[in-house]
Amino acid sequence: MAGKKAERKQEKRMPGRRCLSVWLGGSCGVLALGLWHLLDVRAGVLETGDGFLYGWYGALMVFAALVLAAVGYLFLVRRDFGLARIFPATAMGIGLMYMVVLPPLSAPDEVSHYISAYQLSSWLMGKPARTEDERVFIRAQDVFIEDLTGIMDYETMEDGAKTAVVLGQKLEEGTFRTIKERGLQSTGEDGTVMSYQMPVRTTPLAYVPQAMGIALGRMLGLGGLGLLFLGRLFNLMFFTAMGCLTIRRMPFGKEAAAGVSLLPMTLHLAASFSYDVMIIALSGYFAAVCLDLAYRAEHVRVRDVAVLALVMAVMGPCKMVYGVIAGFCLLIPVRKFGGWGKWSLSAASVLGAFGAAMAVVNHRTVSLYTQADQGYVAWAGETGYTFGQLLHSPVLVLKMCYNTLAWQGEQLYSGMIGGALGNMDAVLNTPYVVILGLTAILVMLALRKPGESIFIQWKGRLWIWFLCLVCLGALMFSMLLAWTPASSHVINGVQGRYLLPLLPIFLLSLKNDKVVRTDWDDRGLLFAMAAMDIYVVLRLFSLVCLRV
Repeated sequence: MAGKKAERKQEKRMPGRRCLSVWLGGSCGVLALGLWHLLDVRAGVLETGDGFLYGWYGALMVFAALVLAAVGYLFLVRRDFGLARIFPATAMGIGLMYMVVLPPLSAPDEVSHYISAYQLSSWLMGKPARTEDERVFIRAQDVFIEDLTGIMDYETMEDGAKTAVVLGQKLEEGTFRTIKERGLQSTGEDGTVMSYQMPVRTTPLAYVPQAMGIALGRMLGLGGLGLLFLGRLFNLMFFTAMGCLTIRRMPFGKEAAAGVSLLPMTLHLAASFSYDVMIIALSGYFAAVCLDLAYRAEHVRVRDVAVLALVMAVMGPCKMVYGVIAGFCLLIPVRKFGGWGKWSLSAASVLGAFGAAMAVVNHRTVSLYTQADQGYVAWAGETGYTFGQLLHSPVLVLKMCYNTLAWQGEQLYSGMIGGALGNMDAVLNTPYVVILGLTAILVMLALRKPGESIFIQWKGRLWIWFLCLVCLGALMFSMLLAWTPASSHVINGVQGRYLLPLLPIFLLSLKNDKVVRTDWDDRGLLFAMAAMDIYVVLRLFSLVCLRV
């Protein structure tokens, strides 16, 4: 008996010819393309004379080969390893590549998230965090991060004509050179100054992982770049841990959830200071808990309600429009709560936690927009809309939403996958053929396989689609109110990355009896996705080298 078990276990580990061909073919293809992009790196070196780029790209290629080997082995050979055991190694391996190739403060709004995390790190360390006007204290040796050219007057900071160059905001070859010259070690400069960057007005809980990384770097005596990379690393570790918990809790569709977490845009954000990491991670876990309670658990426990309430309280204030996902709780049958009374108490707990968090954190922001007599969009220097205007002009709102989807729908779709990485930089993109390939893989992961049960019936699917539509509408309405001048014909500020929190459960709602996937193994598809990610990273490095 023991011998037969050992044989079966060995069979699970042995890769078939098809798995080997996928593993070797994918790895060799990615590395061959990486060698091709070495020509771009060479062009950058010849233009700038920065020969260190060869060494950096060579190290990146070696690390890429190691990650491809490890990921291929875990996905295609170790069939006895569950996805929850494989995901952390995959997300961390590829995430680290994104973290170094797209260096600190190159992600959307990352400088604001960085200074918010810096402020929280000071609180955690018991040090002065900010002044009365909310400006944040930073170490004098960290000034270069937000003022590479050294033109800002940190004593007065009243000259609005001055514009500082922030590290990484426009990613080019010089950014790599600055990182090499600065290094991770402290410069030994003492004293503190005030940052001219304003922190984000949101819950400080959104920056706990990043702040812990910065605090650790400060205690270790690292320089500014050391703080930046440690803060990013801790955010990536948090994302990976929450992704693992989400996959474990999912009653079905684990592969689709993992696929969304391995998209280029998702990993790029996960390896940054962005609080989108908190939103994506917690919304995915919230959906996983709701699906587990709806389709696998026998009854809802008090601790399940507590988890749902905690997630809503932490995530809600980051972007209040995602409070719509609380509606996923309605997928859970009332009988699992033990009757309408306990169901009502549970619903009040979840919604009450969200409402209380909103009242504490966002009451000023809500009041500012709902009570304003005249709208003004600062970035455009033009008149905008007021809440009252939009509330009494539903046709205008619908027209703007339609125009945005009609004219920018493709941009939203590609942006969700990874069409413009960095600080929404169209040059640092994921090739469109890769975007289409990743999309096809996501759809294939979501489709039903032979013999697989369908848990979400048509009523549940309609409800999920309705909630996704409402959330999209709320996102567009908020950007129309806060970010769109009255002269614009489309809604400004709506980005594809905002759709990532909704993508996993939307994909699961596509599973049906009409379309059945009869070919391709889930693990082979996920390995193909990982290989595409690694190719994107190698290509991004070469593109940055060309921007001199």
